[in-house]
This record gives sequence, structure tokens and C-alpha cells, in this order.
Amino acid sequence: MVGVHLMRIQGIARVDKKTKELAKRLRPGDIAVIDHIDLDEVAAESLLAAKVTAVINAKSFCSGRYPNLGPRLLVQHGIILLDQAGEEVMDGCIEGQLIRIIDEQVEDAKGNPIAQGIVLTEAMVKTQMAKAEANLIPLAAEFIDNTLAFAQKEKSFVLGGVEFPPLVTQIQGKHVVVVVRGHNYRPDLFALRSYIREMRPVLVGVDGGADALVEIGQCPDLIVGDMDSVSDATLRCGAEIVVHAYVDGKAPGLGRIEALGLEAKTVAAPGTSEDVALLMSYENGARLIVAVGTHSNMIDFLEKGRPGMASTFLVRLKIGSLLVDARGVSQLYRVKPNHAHLAQVLIAATIPIVLLTVLSSPVRQVVRLLLLQIRLAWGW
Repeated sequence: MVGVHLMRIQGIARVDKKTKELAKRLRPGDIAVIDHIDLDEVAAESLLAAKVTAVINAKSFCSGRYPNLGPRLLVQHGIILLDQAGEEVMDGCIEGQLIRIIDEQVEDAKGNPIAQGIVLTEAMVKTQMAKAEANLIPLAAEFIDNTLAFAQKEKSFVLGGVEFPPLVTQIQGKHVVVVVRGHNYRPDLFALRSYIREMRPVLVGVDGGADALVEIGQCPDLIVGDMDSVSDATLRCGAEIVVHAYVDGKAPGLGRIEALGLEAKTVAAPGTSEDVALLMSYENGARLIVAVGTHSNMIDFLEKGRPGMASTFLVRLKIGSLLVDARGVSQLYRVKPNHAHLAQVLIAATIPIVLLTVLSSPVRQVVRLLLLQIRLAWGW
């Protein structure tokens, strides 16, 4: 990485307190200005995919509460991280205008100072991660207590206490793929393309997971969630829409659907939208449920800002063997180039061509003429 005292970079500022909203506007070479404590891995992946030059954070990339993986991913790919720049950086950096990072100071195009931060190196991030890992045991104890406490309160969620709306989408007896915008969801979904083409499962996108399906050329059959991260274009693709409402029935996401002139059903339930999608698939008679990008461990939930995983634990307990978690499927097997295999393929491809050429009538005539000339020349 470039030394702190030699660093001088510039780019167009893109500013947003919601990193997932900011990612939609980023262009290669931009400088992302965020207000995101404990940057999670999924958010970091979206910043990395946008090919930003640097990320300025008003808060701390890693507070030390738990070992969040976002900062490490970015520094390993050479992205400049300016940490703890303060709230003033959110007001001082204007969307779409040129800013500079000189040493550890943020300046506008005229050289006026905006904010001061700390440039994180890979070594510094490793140190922060090590300190955060030391906090895992007491944090895990707290997480387990919260999970058990809320499981007691939310058990009606899986015991018939939630009324799911009747669906137009036919799920009974079919495979269902539920896609969530979680860790490694893009490569895992990409790895399932052949399965999707062959089995034609019902495709369920949970909020931004619906966009992921569109990215691989598939239209979701069903979109479930609070509608805070799925694009307007995907909502208009013709999929059936189910808005996840609070337990009291309030559904803030419904307003967005109605503003787009679309129709939607609602389901009032505790837990996460992915829990609702999984349980709804189960209750509608799915033969197999394949989960992509879902959250299933403590770090996943801490990165989502949730202190426990009660509803997820209960849902997975109920679905049981019908659920296939495809997390990490893209890393199970990767074909490596093999020169022997390549030679075999070339030979196998060449043999039919040679045979077709030799057996064709014009070629046989040419060969016969050549043999005749040889025999005459040698007096055979």
C-alpha cells in the first residue's frame, strides 16, 4: 500500500449514510463517503464491485465489538480506507464534486479542508481484527442468551401463528430457490445456473436477492421483503410481490409498491424477510428449498445489526431436511487447467474432422489420382 505520508488521490465524491443505496450510484474511480460502523462483508463486496478508489468512513470501520470482515476485504484489494473522519465529512463532501485525500486529510477541489481521518493499512486492520476476536466469547454468550429469549417469544412464528396470504405462484411439489443478498451470494448463485436451467425451480428473491436473479438472466417468480433494497426495474418484472410487515401489520414497504402502480400481498411476521420466504415456501408445499446467501451464523447476524437469530433458528428447525444451504457451493470444486486434458480434447475434436474429410467423395478421388501418379512414376 502507498505510504501514508506520500498518499495523494482524488475522485468524485458519492455520499450516503446507507452503503447499499450508495453502491447503486458508484462508478469506477469514485470516492465513497459512508457513515457505517463495523463495515460488513456484503457492503464491502458492493464497494469493491463498483471499483472505487477509496472509502471515507465517518465512523469506525471496525469498532472492536466483533471481527467484521469488510475492512480486510477492501485493503487486501488495494482500496484506500480513511477511518473515523467524523460527521463533518458527510456534510462537507458534496455529491458529484471532486475531492482529494492528501495524507490523512480530505479537501475539496480548491484545497479547502473538509475532514481529518486515519488511513488504515492492512497491518492495522489485522491488529483490529485480532482485538475483536478476543471479544468473541463474551459476545457469543450474549448472542446465545438473546437467541433463546427471543425464540421463546417468537415460537408461534413456526407453530402456525403466522397467516400467509394465498399465492398465485405454484410451489406445491416443486423445488424452490430462495436468494438473499448475503455473503458470497453472487458466485454461489452463478454456480447454480445449470441446476436452475435443468430443474426450473420456483425462484424467490428476498429484496436485493431478486436483483441478483435478474443479473444471471432469470426473472424471479416471487419477491419477498420490506422492499428497501430491490430495484424498481426488478419490481416491475412481473413477479408476484409479498411485503414483509411488522407484527402489528404496518408495512412501510407497501407504499413504495403502490407508488409504482403495482399490487402486493402482505404478511405480518417477526424475524427477517428471508425467514418469511423460507417458511412460506415450506408451508406452500415445496419439495426442496435451496437457500443462497442466507444468514446462518453469529457474525452474519451481528453484521446485520441483530443481537440474536431466534426466528432463523426456529425456521431451520422446522424445515429440517427440506432445506439445502448452498452457501459456499461455488468453492466446492474448481476445475484447474490440465494440458493432458486439453490435448485429449483437441485430438478428439480433430479425429471426426479427419474422418469426414477422408471419407468425402472429392477427397477420395484426389487420393486415387495421387496414388495413380506415384505408380506410373515408379513403373508399378
